[in-house]
Amino acid sequence: MRLGTVLTPVTDENLQLAAQCGVTDLVARYTDLRARGLRTIQRQAEAFGLTVPVVEGYLPIERLKVGTDDGTDLAAMKDLLKEMGDAGVNLLCYNFMAGTDWVRTQMDAPERGGARVTAFRLKEVEQAVSLNSSTTVTAAGRVTAEQLWGNLERFLNELLPVAERAGVDLAMHPDDPPLPELLGRARIMNSVESFERLIGLAPSPRNGICFCQGSFATMNVDIPAAIRRLGPHIKYVHFRDVAGTPEDFRETFHDNGPTDMAAAMRAYREIGFAGTLRPDHVPQYVGEEGEPGYTMLGRLFAWGYIRGLMQATEAR
Repeated sequence: MRLGTVLTPVTDENLQLAAQCGVTDLVARYTDLRARGLRTIQRQAEAFGLTVPVVEGYLPIERLKVGTDDGTDLAAMKDLLKEMGDAGVNLLCYNFMAGTDWVRTQMDAPERGGARVTAFRLKEVEQAVSLNSSTTVTAAGRVTAEQLWGNLERFLNELLPVAERAGVDLAMHPDDPPLPELLGRARIMNSVESFERLIGLAPSPRNGICFCQGSFATMNVDIPAAIRRLGPHIKYVHFRDVAGTPEDFRETFHDNGPTDMAAAMRAYREIGFAGTLRPDHVPQYVGEEGEPGYTMLGRLFAWGYIRGLMQATEAR
């Protein structure tokens, strides 16, 4: 398996820090890709010894999720897959959260030593909604779970043939938080069983899973057991942890949550996972400003912690 990361921003200094910490894979965000070009990002990463095997984040698929696309978003996604295939970038991470991405209600919850992490409380969302009920539906109106499943099946049937020709895996990220509904919108990727249904919708070798440990931990499942259960279909890993329930949780340091992270790493070894594994949603350290969950100092700690687990579980 390979240690990867997102960088915000993707600067030479941050790339050099990542390389010094043993990171080998840069995960490109779609917004950066469109602004600068995939080849440009690859050349910049390669100057520091990193490759770019993954694209994720802020994809043009919101209308595809809710069934209102006029063909524009579908064409953009097909073009992206072809571009990735031409550039040798072999994994696209996406989600099917209609109308939102990951949601938090607090960006500065306290963690160890006064570090700040993101947190979620459903009661606070419900209070906000009661003040502004217009926020509870998408532009397409209320979307049911079965509508989302139908839209997802059409999405896969359209994109997987292109992905197969391009040599690109599609990896579905879980809902975050993994609730059955949020802001009046159904959510469907919120259990191990839903991921088994995903694979059954389109049994292609390119139809895979992003195993986001934090989201699965919030489902209150046994993480090593879930890794083994979904094993052949796990293409990509977000390595993080949370404490709490789907309705009320907070992020943690990688070594300060309820999950046995060493047991999780051993499970990845057992299933033969050889793809990119990256830390996600790191704490903000004292004095840091920037996008919550994506600042640099916490990432340095996470890289070292993960490399230690990788080395400790290697076959000797």
